[in-house]
Amino acid sequence: MGSRPEAGRVLLWSRPDLSHVFSSVSRDLNFIDHTSDLGWKESQRFHPIVVDPGLYLARRSQIFHATEKRKTPDAFKVFTGSPWVILSRSFLEYCILGWDNLPRTLLMYFTNAVLSEEGYFHSLICNSPEFMNTTVNSDLRYMIWDNPPKMEPHFLNISDFNQMIESGAAFARQFRKGDPVLDMVDEKILKRGRNQAVPGAWCSGRKRWWMDPCSQWGDVNVMKPGFQAKKFEETITGLVDDWNSQLNQCK
Repeated sequence: MGSRPEAGRVLLWSRPDLSHVFSSVSRDLNFIDHTSDLGWKESQRFHPIVVDPGLYLARRSQIFHATEKRKTPDAFKVFTGSPWVILSRSFLEYCILGWDNLPRTLLMYFTNAVLSEEGYFHSLICNSPEFMNTTVNSDLRYMIWDNPPKMEPHFLNISDFNQMIESGAAFARQFRKGDPVLDMVDEKILKRGRNQAVPGAWCSGRKRWWMDPCSQWGDVNVMKPGFQAKKFEETITGLVDDWNSQLNQCK
């Protein structure tokens, strides 16, 4: 198996495949799993008031919980969802510049919320008239959860491989380090040799058992999708079709 910095989450398609599919998608779309149905999160994530010293200290430390709690705000609607998002440049510029002060208002609120990454972008985009209808309700990740869900999804293994690939998701999590299913992803999807780069059209060397064909390269900007791109393209097409059929994306 090729070396990986960590095995928590894995890209299931090559970068040329991703680039090819996303090149036909509007750059204004935001892939963000979201819902206004807060459920148990309302009392456990948004009512408690917390202070995270990690925001201003170099070292990690324990989060402090206030003794009092706060009500769910009524000046804006709180949304929650997956922390894994793909956001457009235009929306991120809005987050930074905040020309109507909404990004700053929500930032101040979520600074004292538990796991704010599961609510800040979701609430901001769905309370902004300019961006609320640019949301595609998906994080493009394959995960298996308990019902009701626990803090972390199941660890994926070889028995999940076929379903994981058929899902058409771009990413999958989570994996144990060194699990054999990671070798299957390398071999069957990415066509990646041991300790080698994922091959692409930029690789100009000959494929031999003793040599990495990508040890020689030509134009690194050449993008040639593989046959696997079709499955991911079907996923994105379905999501965009759903987006086109709905007038109000944030519910």
